[in-house]
Amino acid sequence: MSKKMISGRMVVGLVALSMPFAAVVAEEVDYTKMTPEELAEYLIFEAGGFKLDQEVQEGGTARQRMVQDELQKTCSSIDGTRPDMETLLKVSQQARETITYPEDGIKLGDWKRGRDLAWSGYGFRVGHRMDDHENNDVGGNCYNCHQIGTDRTGGTIGPSLVGFGRIRGTSDAIVKYTYDVIYNSHAAFPCTNMPRFGVTNYLDQQSIADIMAYLLDPDSPVNQ
Repeated sequence: MSKKMISGRMVVGLVALSMPFAAVVAEEVDYTKMTPEELAEYLIFEAGGFKLDQEVQEGGTARQRMVQDELQKTCSSIDGTRPDMETLLKVSQQARETITYPEDGIKLGDWKRGRDLAWSGYGFRVGHRMDDHENNDVGGNCYNCHQIGTDRTGGTIGPSLVGFGRIRGTSDAIVKYTYDVIYNSHAAFPCTNMPRFGVTNYLDQQSIADIMAYLLDPDSPVNQ
């Protein structure tokens, strides 16, 4: 596969290497006239820019991973505009119905492990090498969107989490709220950009408990 940019156009060529002289079948596409969504669809599904048949760690293929569920379809349909109240309530209800709680109740875990998970983006990557989840913990990648501590720089897409537990306390209501947001963020923030870590089985119950401890435990550096 060969690709090159020409005056705002993408030329995709299939090269027959077995022929004496390479025969190129090219399709010229004016991607400047595409919306971001249309361009993404084209690059992934039509231009062959993504290996859709590769296996993914949760089972199935990369193509299957890209199939949206009902909640995602609802949020995608609003096209970047602010959802109306009916849509917000629908999404929030859908999200709440997916949340499952530990049989022995919600408890805080090990904030030190939670710190490592919050600053790690490891796990479920698609590529030529599969991640080894048996020997390495799957991270929450929290730092990518949030400022968490004062010793490192985090992202600004989401609100700052510095002093999260010190400011909010550790009441049962706050502990449940924190669990819900990590498990399925749309329960509290319909159509948010935050991943749904629990319902997608990206993070297990122990990892959620440990990240919660990092945010809420008074001894955590988050709350110093």
